Amino acid sequence: MMARRQHEIRIGLIKARISRRQTGPNTRYSVAVVRLYRNGDVWSESSRFGPKDLPLVRLVLDRAHLWVLQQSQRIDS
Repeated sequence: MMARRQHEIRIGLIKARISRRQTGPNTRYSVAVVRLYRNGDVWSESSRFGPKDLPLVRLVLDRAHLWVLQQSQRIDS
């Protein structure tokens, strides 16, 4: 079964996309992190980060982790 985008967390130009996949009785989450940048008038995304991006990457991942844990607790309840 395909993963469906479930939630998105963005801080500044750093964004985490959380997808959910149902595999039988189990629910699995995956997280993709990107950095937004502008090339002229067009917004694009990159999976490469500079040293100045890393504190925001960490913060976005912490929030993504918390969100996944909260979702897992809802499913288990």
